Amino acid sequence: MNSKTIANGILRAVFIIAAIVITFYFLIEIQSVLAYLAIAAVIALLGRPIVLFLRRKLKFPNTLAVVLTMFLMLGVFIGILALFIPLVNEQSRNLSLLDIEALKDNLNNLYLEITDYLGISTANVDEIIEDSDLNKNIIEGLDLNFIPDFLNSFFNVLSNFSIGLFSVLFISFFFLKDSKLFQNGLMTFVPSTKEGSLVKSIDKINNLLSRYFGGILLQLFILFIIYTITLLIVGVENAIVIAFLCSLFNIIPYVGPIIGGVIMITLTMTSYLGADFSSVILAKTLYVLIGLCIGQLIDNFFSQPFIFSNSVKSHPLEIFLVIIIAGLLFGVVGMVIAVPGYTAIKVILKEFLSENSIVKKLTKDL
Repeated sequence: MNSKTIANGILRAVFIIAAIVITFYFLIEIQSVLAYLAIAAVIALLGRPIVLFLRRKLKFPNTLAVVLTMFLMLGVFIGILALFIPLVNEQSRNLSLLDIEALKDNLNNLYLEITDYLGISTANVDEIIEDSDLNKNIIEGLDLNFIPDFLNSFFNVLSNFSIGLFSVLFISFFFLKDSKLFQNGLMTFVPSTKEGSLVKSIDKINNLLSRYFGGILLQLFILFIIYTITLLIVGVENAIVIAFLCSLFNIIPYVGPIIGGVIMITLTMTSYLGADFSSVILAKTLYVLIGLCIGQLIDNFFSQPFIFSNSVKSHPLEIFLVIIIAGLLFGVVGMVIAVPGYTAIKVILKEFLSENSIVKKLTKDL
C-alpha cells in the first residue's frame, strides 16, 4: 500500500464524514418542513380510507372526495378544540380570574393548608424567602419591556402556527389527491433497476405504519377510558375533556405522560380551590394519582409492547434509543415521528441492503 492509496483513503473518509455532517445540518435546518411532510403524510394515511369510501361506494369524483375528506378532518380538529372551551371557562371560574382578590385569598388559603399539613411553619418559609432576597431579586429583575416582547412572541407563534397549518393542509390535499405523488417523487432519485424495490418498500411501510397508528389510537383510547373513569369517580367537572387532553399527550413518548399527569393533577386541585386541603383536595388528588399510575402501568406493560412488537417490529430498548436521539436532534417533533421514521428507514435498508450483516440483524423481524 503506497502513500497515494493512503491519501486517497483519507480524502474519501473525510469526504464521507463531511457529507454526513452537511446532511445532518441540512436536516436540522429544514426540520420544520420535514415536520410538515410527516404530519401531512399521517393525515393522508388516516384520510385515505375515507377518500376510497367516497370514491368507490358513493361514486364521488377523486377531487371532490379529497375536498370533503379534508373538510371532515378539519371539522373534527375544530370540534376537538371546541371541547376545551367549557374546560377553560370552568377553570377560569375556579381560579376566580375575574376577581383577583378572591384568587389571592384562595391561593393563600391553599398555601396555608399545605404548610400546615406538612408541618412547616409559615415563619420558616418567610425567613427562607427573606434570606434568599427573592422579593428583592424579583423587583430588581422586573422589566416592563416584557409586555412588547410577549406580544411579539405571541404574534410570532400565531404566525408560525398559521403557516404550519396552511402548509400541512396544502401538502395533505395533494397526498390524498394523488396517492402515488410521494412515490413518484422518490422515483426520480432511484435507478430504474431499483424501482420495483422502492415500490415494494413503500407498500410495506404503509402497511406497518397503518398498524402502528392504529395501535397508537388503541393506546390513547385505553388511557382515555381509564382517566375518564378515574375523574368521574373523583367527581371532577369536565372529566371527559380533561381525560381526552391528558391521554392525547401520550403521543409524545416518555415526556408526554408526565406532562399529562401534571396537568390532570393540577386541574383536579384547582377544581376544589377553597375546600379543605387534607379531606378534599389531597384525598381527591391521591385518587387521581392512583388512576394515573394504573393507566401508565397498563400502557407500559400492555399497550406499548403490543404496538412495538406487532406493528413496527422493533425491540423496546431499540425504540427508546431512537426516540432519545431523535429528541436531542429535532426536539418534541422528533420524538413524535421517531418511530415511524425509523420503521421506514429499516424497511428501505432491508430492501436495498439486504446482504449487509448489520442490516440483517436490525431487520430480521421485518
